[in-house]
Amino acid sequence: MVLSGETTIATVAAVAVTCSFPFYLYGAWIVIDNDPVTWGVLTRHLTYILTGLTLNTVPVATWMMPRLFQQLGGVAALHAFLGLQAYAMLAFALTGIVRIFLAKRRHDLYHDYDADVLLDEIGSENMAFWRRRLRIGVFGYVIFWLLAYIVGVARYLTKYQPFGPL
Repeated sequence: MVLSGETTIATVAAVAVTCSFPFYLYGAWIVIDNDPVTWGVLTRHLTYILTGLTLNTVPVATWMMPRLFQQLGGVAALHAFLGLQAYAMLAFALTGIVRIFLAKRRHDLYHDYDADVLLDEIGSENMAFWRRRLRIGVFGYVIFWLLAYIVGVARYLTKYQPFGPL
C-alpha cells in the first residue's frame, strides 16, 4: 500500500525532474546561438545548466537514492542504471569542459576574444580530443537522461497512479 505522503513526495520529485529539461535545452541553446562564447555567455549558460542539474539531482540524491535498495528490481533497476549512466556521461563531459575552460581562460578568450585564434590550437595538442569528449559526454548525458526519465515516468504512473488505476 502506498501512502499519500509518499505519493506527494514522488509527485514533487517527478515535477522537479521534469522542470529540469527546459533548463538544459535553453542552456544548450545559449551556447549554440552565441559565437563567440564570451564569459557572459558562459556564465548565463551555466546558470541554466546548473539550475537544471539542481532540479534533477536534489530529488535523486535526497529521495530516490536512499530508497533504491528497498525496491531494487526490474524497472527500478533499469531506471537506476540509466540514471547512473547519465551521470557517468556528465562526468565524462566534465573532463573535457575543465580542459577547454582552462585553455580559454589562459588565453583570455572569454574577455578578449580573438577570432584568429582557433580553439583547437590553444591549450594543448589534445584540444580536439577534449572538445570531442565534451560533445560525446553531453550527448550521452541527454540520451541517458531521456531514457531514465521515460522509465521513471512509467514507474511513477504505474506505482503511484496519480490519475486513478491504469
